[in-house]
Amino acid sequence: MKFYSYLVLSLGLWIAASVAYAGEFVVRDIQVEGLQRISAGTVFNYLPVQTGSTVSEQDYPDIIRTLFKTGFFTDVQLERSGNVLIVTVTERPAIAEVQIEGNKDISTDDLKKALTSVGLVEGRVFDRSLLDKVEQELLQQYYSRGRYAVQINSQVRPLERNRVAIKLSISEGAVASISQINIVGNKAFTEKELLSLIQSSTTGWLSFFTKDDQYAKQKLAADIETLRSFYLDRGYLKFNVESTQVSITPDKKDVYITINMTEGEPYTVENVHLTGAFGVVPEAELRKLIDIKPGETFSRAKITEITKSIGQRLGEEGYAFANVNTVPQVNDESRKVDLTFLVDPGRRVYVRRVNFKGNIKTQDEVLRREMRQAEGAGYSTKDLDRSKTRLQRLDYLESVNVEMSAVPGTNDQVDVNYTLVERPSGSLLFGIGYGQESGLLLNASVTQNNFLGTGNQMSLVLNNSDIGANYSLSYNNPYYTIDGVSRGFRIYYQDIDAAQVNTANYVLNSYGAQVSFGFPLNEFDTLLVLPGYDHIQIDTTDSTPVEII
Repeated sequence: MKFYSYLVLSLGLWIAASVAYAGEFVVRDIQVEGLQRISAGTVFNYLPVQTGSTVSEQDYPDIIRTLFKTGFFTDVQLERSGNVLIVTVTERPAIAEVQIEGNKDISTDDLKKALTSVGLVEGRVFDRSLLDKVEQELLQQYYSRGRYAVQINSQVRPLERNRVAIKLSISEGAVASISQINIVGNKAFTEKELLSLIQSSTTGWLSFFTKDDQYAKQKLAADIETLRSFYLDRGYLKFNVESTQVSITPDKKDVYITINMTEGEPYTVENVHLTGAFGVVPEAELRKLIDIKPGETFSRAKITEITKSIGQRLGEEGYAFANVNTVPQVNDESRKVDLTFLVDPGRRVYVRRVNFKGNIKTQDEVLRREMRQAEGAGYSTKDLDRSKTRLQRLDYLESVNVEMSAVPGTNDQVDVNYTLVERPSGSLLFGIGYGQESGLLLNASVTQNNFLGTGNQMSLVLNNSDIGANYSLSYNNPYYTIDGVSRGFRIYYQDIDAAQVNTANYVLNSYGAQVSFGFPLNEFDTLLVLPGYDHIQIDTTDSTPVEII
């Protein structure tokens, strides 16, 4: 009986193989049907067969599987008509629109970035399985902000031409409030002291305004780092947060936080060493920057400041890529630390170019005259910082950012790139009014702090009424010479008839001119000289007050 079964099975396999072999054919042409948006060329790129290939029905599953993996289709069928392979597909719909409503705490742009990260983007192929990923991604976005009561509902609406519109309705819910924060394991500092350091807080009188009782995952992570820095700056090298437990009530309104920590013991500094290469900076000068001494309590903040100071000092001499590392040797038995500051200045670097980006109106030379870092000169952090400060002081620049980029093909040259945002530098005002005593009032003024992009200041003021007139024009060039000497002028005219307002009986007529020169004494001080001429004429009568005469 067993022999018979084996025989039948073998016979079946032989027949199947014979049929498969008989179904083989050489593909002379390939036709793709059912396409709407996707091009036939795209399908041909993914097809594992081409004209001239030998294909049998045994190859069909692999071909279908390959096309399914593209994610473009919901159905794929293969047929043969003579030596023509016919591929019939049903495309997945395209995402025509993604609409988000109900969001307030997180902007629509930020939510769409989250959707993009999981593949839900307008214009792409829609896969219904993405909706679960989308909802989970959005939930995580809101959970991280303490909104555990958030609800997300997704709707898919079919459109013509095999497209869909997706609508995400969000009910954000209230932010969970922190009802209690417990710190376990603290000995050197009280819980009250530690809680005063962190942003997270339980509900208080001003919480409705400060929002400090609202739980957020990122805020708690920042609080943990604050505690870590606090302990490390006071010598507790072995400080560690063992665990952080966050529990939420069933109604998702209240949060309870427990921070479990191990303080350890404070460590002191036993020895301080400075080693490495120092370039052109004398070793004694760098040693003066090390203000932590043997016997002092270990402090991470102080060590960080020392490494920064050494790096800046080397940067002033052109060592733009200097590395300063701190190597601690810890003795747990004595609770002492040997500190070694390892200095590697690297190569001296030179500035090839200084580039400006974002100055739409301001002329390039106006910005360059503020530079203390010159092209072709050695790189200097001091000159770079001063140059940035001078740019930030200009009234017509909103923000200034500076970046340094290495010059390709070199190891000792950099380009300094300033990215600027200009602010409106002028104003134009017109006014008209009426006063019972002064009559019709007309005024106009034009001010410009960056006249024609030159950095020069100009102001024109015109005031006129029934009692008098006031006109003035001023102009200032802050760089009259290339050395930074400024020159400006102001002319004015004023005419007042006080009798028109019944305050006094006199007529004031004045005019004048003034020239100003500013001589820079150093980088921070300027001597201002203001010669001028003023003509003042007062016409009086017998009724003019003595104070005026």
